[in-house]
Amino acid sequence: MTDFHTHILPGIDDGSQDLEETRRLLAQEMQQGVTRILATPHFYAGRDTEEHFFRKRERALRSVREALAAEDIEREMSAEADLNPTHKTRSRVLHTKEETVQAGDLPGRQEPAGSGHLPEPETTKSSGAEKKIIPEIRAAAEVYYFPHMGEADILPRLCMEGGNLLLLEMPFVQWTESMYRDVERILRKQKLTVMLAHVERYWEFQRDKGVWNAVFDLPVYPQINAGSLLRFRSRGFVLKFLRAGHQVLLGSDCHHSEYRPVNLAAGREVIRKKLGEGALKEMDLLGEELWEHAGK
Repeated sequence: MTDFHTHILPGIDDGSQDLEETRRLLAQEMQQGVTRILATPHFYAGRDTEEHFFRKRERALRSVREALAAEDIEREMSAEADLNPTHKTRSRVLHTKEETVQAGDLPGRQEPAGSGHLPEPETTKSSGAEKKIIPEIRAAAEVYYFPHMGEADILPRLCMEGGNLLLLEMPFVQWTESMYRDVERILRKQKLTVMLAHVERYWEFQRDKGVWNAVFDLPVYPQINAGSLLRFRSRGFVLKFLRAGHQVLLGSDCHHSEYRPVNLAAGREVIRKKLGEGALKEMDLLGEELWEHAGK
């Protein structure tokens, strides 16, 4: 399972403010079976220098990967200790100050769960041995629209690392023909794969649906926030959008473990109940395809 929209990197935007909060968000991701995480801190052209943004992102990403690597090593040592009871392992490197959620708890309504370590993630078995799955995390950005961005040289550097997938946040206003032309240039001229962030949030601003329809006639991938499926006001639009046949990717848009948590499991359950297991399988297959092949 892939989370295509997160603000999980610490200290870079209005998402996680430190590594401890990132650990709590990672605990929620793992608890819900997420194995691939796209880290998408906000990028606003003109608000921050490009190199400053990339330095901050690299520093934050490195700290998270080091924490995940330490957790992976700890799990391997723990597994060895289970095979050899006389072997004493060191204490976990990854831990949280606050206790993590129990399996089965609804996102956003967690109760204390004992040790406070990251929960046991999904497992696979290979050659008779059980292998723990630590999520793979890749850097990207949530790029807010700016005029003439279709010509901007920086866009490829803001894509998912190792690919050409760009998470684009459109303006919360009536879309215009110039905005449409920029999206088209990103696709046609720069040959990037465009994922439109949280599309359910723009609909109410589109009194004239002409540009909206034209944008979605382009080969773009709409990204839906799982939380929109948990609110009555937005659920109807999202389900209608899905029933219209759009190929959709799901993201948590998580910012904080309590007030904007990881909620993919609950959102997926709504899709399963309303549209069936097949809709989730199609979504997951699309996510795997983009993760593995976008831009390669």
